[in-house]
Amino acid sequence: MQRRAQRNQRAKRLTRALVCAGAVPVMLVAAGCSSDSGSEEGKDKAAGASASASASPSPTVRAAAYKTLPESCKVLAKKTLEDLAPKAKAGKEGNSDDVSTRASCSWSSLDNNGVKGSQFRWLNVSLLRFESDATRGAGDELAKEYYDKQVRDAQAAEGARKTEAEPLAGTGDEATAVRYELKKKEGTFKQQTVVARVENVVVTLDYNGAGLAGDRTPSADDLMKDAKKAAAEAVAAVTKANGAGSGTGGPSGSPSKSPSKSASASTSASAEKASSKS
Repeated sequence: MQRRAQRNQRAKRLTRALVCAGAVPVMLVAAGCSSDSGSEEGKDKAAGASASASASPSPTVRAAAYKTLPESCKVLAKKTLEDLAPKAKAGKEGNSDDVSTRASCSWSSLDNNGVKGSQFRWLNVSLLRFESDATRGAGDELAKEYYDKQVRDAQAAEGARKTEAEPLAGTGDEATAVRYELKKKEGTFKQQTVVARVENVVVTLDYNGAGLAGDRTPSADDLMKDAKKAAAEAVAAVTKANGAGSGTGGPSGSPSKSPSKSASASTSASAEKASSKS
């Protein structure tokens, strides 16, 4: 009886050992399944985050209103050129890698009257167009920055005397006229600079005149009147080249900033001084 009891006890212990041994792989398998499940869940979350990031909208900026520039040597009418630079044979186009972005043209006129002296005139029109850039900003804002710099540069011209500046109405979205004198050995040059911005384009018009070899010095008021007229023509040429009519204001033909706002709304819905002084 005693031996039988001992055999039964050993059998029970062996059975328990086998049961425990068999349970270990089950636990490991369960643990392994649990681990795989967590890994797949992590991958799903990562994929979801990536999809969310790719679905996020990229930074946008309103499109520039104007996409091109007119031919620089044709922005002024023949009659205007005859008035401002009567002896100029033809305009001299400035160098540019892209005339749809940067362009200029100059005219030089010398009315030589021999011993009686001469009348000199120099005219230059510079056009600079700014594209909208997601990093730098909207085209009209970049043009505004350049416009302000052009006005400051005109007012701070080296050797300038009797500098005056005045705002102009009806010439683009904003415009400023600057006048001063430059004293040179040839005579006193009366310099007129008109800087105008229409949307994302800046127009800088330089016009100066002098009486040489003892001839009379031209009237600054007369020169400025002609410069303002020519600047308005150049601005109108810019708007016309972009299919925006022939007015002297923005695309609507009036000096208003509403065209920029319209361009902004549309976009949201769909997603050197170039003169050398003579």
